Amino acid sequence: MQILLIRHGESEADILNVHEGRADFELTERGRKQVGSLSQKVKNNFPPDFIWASTLKRARETAETLGETIGCPVQLEEELMEFNNGVQAGLSFEEAKKYPEPKFFHDRFENGESFIEFRMRIETIFSKIVTGNKYERIAIVAHGGVINNILRAFYQMPINMDYYFKIGDTGISLIELTDKEKVIHFINDTNHLENI
Repeated sequence: MQILLIRHGESEADILNVHEGRADFELTERGRKQVGSLSQKVKNNFPPDFIWASTLKRARETAETLGETIGCPVQLEEELMEFNNGVQAGLSFEEAKKYPEPKFFHDRFENGESFIEFRMRIETIFSKIVTGNKYERIAIVAHGGVINNILRAFYQMPINMDYYFKIGDTGISLIELTDKEKVIHFINDTNHLENI
């Protein structure tokens, strides 16, 4: 089974320079152009049979546009939402300094979740998606933090944040699970954005 991991397009939070996380910003016009280009590339090169997506607006719109372009169903899944950064969501980076990040992985952000809870949430939903899958190729449309945690789980990496996978707007990664091995085809392909 092949799994496309796709990050949403540029959102309004990118323009406003604020913490995103659970803040529910929409795509910008540039973000919609990115998604249009992404959708054509995926349709032409590796169309999925089914799409799972975060319920947050920026990912949902990305997934729905992709699904319409390809002609495949989209299922929204709350557990694929970005990290719950609590009170920091929607705040400017300067304002958010009033709410320091926890020192330990098991400590929660104020009104949010801990890094351990986030990792376990993503591992759990990823396992459910993969275990119940009946398709040859699926797509998961979500967020940078979600994709990072899926890749960390795929690589069986520890919870610590020593490794970070840079995933750009509409970045595409392709991984594969076979009976014998795990395969990484590529990570963070954004070549479709060259003319945007």
